[in-house]
Amino acid sequence: MATQTELGAVVSLWRYPVKSMMGEELNAAEVTTRGLRGDRAYALVDGKDGKVATAKNPRKWPQLFDFRATFIDHARSGAQAAPIRITLPDGTMVTSEQEDCSQILSRALAREVMLDAVGRGDEETPSSAFPARAANAEEYWPDMEGLDFRDTVTDFALPVGTFFDCAVVHLLTTATLDRLGELYPRGRFEVRRFRPNIVVQPASGGTGFIENSWVGHTLAIGDEVRLSVTGPCGRCVMT
Repeated sequence: MATQTELGAVVSLWRYPVKSMMGEELNAAEVTTRGLRGDRAYALVDGKDGKVATAKNPRKWPQLFDFRATFIDHARSGAQAAPIRITLPDGTMVTSEQEDCSQILSRALAREVMLDAVGRGDEETPSSAFPARAANAEEYWPDMEGLDFRDTVTDFALPVGTFFDCAVVHLLTTATLDRLGELYPRGRFEVRRFRPNIVVQPASGGTGFIENSWVGHTLAIGDEVRLSVTGPCGRCVMT
C-alpha cells in the first residue's frame, strides 16, 4: 500500500515565456503534461545557424538575461501560443504580435534572430515548422576540473517539439538555497538565478539538498498535480 509523507509547501511559482530570458512570478498556474502552461513557449533562433538561443552559451548570448518576457493575457490552451511582451535592456517594449518583432530583437542583440513559438496546448502542436523536429542549442563548458568538457562549446538536442533543455518542470527548495549560502557565504543564491518553476519550502527538519532524495518518487501538489521526479537539474556556467 502506497504511503504519503508531507514534504513541504509551495512558496512561489515561476514561468519563463521565452527561453533564457527573465520571466514572471505567478500566483497560480495551470499544469499540463508539458509543465506550466506557457513556460518556454517561445525561443529565439539564430538566423545564421538555426540553433536555439540559450544563456548556456554566454559568449554567444551574453545579454539574454537582460530581457524580460511576460504574457500580455493569460497563457491559453490550443495550438497557438498566446502573445507576449518583451522588455529590452533599455526599457523598450515589443510584442510578439508586431511584424517587426524579430527585427527589433535582432538589433538589440546585434545578431540576426527569429522569435519562434511552440503551441502550449496539451498536445503541444507546434505553431511553426521549426519545433516539429529536435532543435539544437549550444552549451559552453568552463575550464574547470571534473567536467565532461573544458573550455569548449558543445551542441545538445532539445526534446522534440519543445524549447526545454530536458525536463518540463524545474523544482527547487529553499533548503538548497540556504545550504548553498552556508557553503559560500559571499555568493548570491537567489531564486531568479536558478530559474525554477516551483519553489518548495520543506517541512520542519528538511535541510540541505533535500530534493535529491526525492528522485524516483512522485510528488503530489494539491488534488490533481503529480510530478515524477526524474533526476537532479544540471547547472550551467551562468548559475
